Amino acid sequence: MAAEGVAAVEISGALTRLRHATGLPVAFGGLVESGRPRVRISELSGTTTAALRSLAVTSGNGLGGRAVALARPCAVTDYSSSRQISHEYDVPVAAEGIRSVLAVPVVVRRRVRGVLYGALRSARPLGDRTLGAAMAVARDVEQALVVRDEVGELLAVARPEPAGPDRGAAWEQVREAHAALRALAPRITDPGLRDELLSACGLLTVERRADGASLAPRELDVLSWVAEGATNAAAAERLGLRPETVKSYLRSAMRKLGAHTRGEAVTAARRAGLLP
Repeated sequence: MAAEGVAAVEISGALTRLRHATGLPVAFGGLVESGRPRVRISELSGTTTAALRSLAVTSGNGLGGRAVALARPCAVTDYSSSRQISHEYDVPVAAEGIRSVLAVPVVVRRRVRGVLYGALRSARPLGDRTLGAAMAVARDVEQALVVRDEVGELLAVARPEPAGPDRGAAWEQVREAHAALRALAPRITDPGLRDELLSACGLLTVERRADGASLAPRELDVLSWVAEGATNAAAAERLGLRPETVKSYLRSAMRKLGAHTRGEAVTAARRAGLLP
């Protein structure tokens, strides 16, 4: 799936979570178009018309455009009469029958990637609790997009396999990418996204032999960094573990691999197809 398609899926899933977290009956959103300072509304949840679908919201215009321009959440109690925003989009908003609206930008690496909206069909103030819940949903989307971006970048680095003298350097990049991907996994709270990332890790290793050793995920995490030359302390910092815990995982991995040294463990893991 293309990067923008993946991001649209994240936006779509977030709208259901936003409605549940805030109690708002209507949610919609979309991504900032590539190379253009505007958001294209592509995902709808709880709407009764198609008035908002494919609406292009220019940065600075309307509520969503204001959120994009300021890179911060914005809200109005009565959209059509608000003096805080411009009114280029009053017709589709009125057609859907929404009045109180909030817009929360999805910001990744200091760049607004999309906007999540939540709305009521009556003119009632949207309190801090509602806005905070919507912001939490947006943060989840941001985390997912950051991880997906990093996975894509790491895999892009790892894919080239040049022949000749450059092959060794390419394999070093593959190994660095593998270690970095595995280090990301524990930071991900979404089980599906975590599984997807670990599957991407698998693309960087050769097929395992049927009689090969099997390592626990954390043992493999530690060994990935040991393979990069990291000390126990450095691996612990990268993985968010204590040095004593890293040492314990490493001893366990060595025992399973029948290795007596760190280097032997790395070699055995590569032969078993557990490391690239």
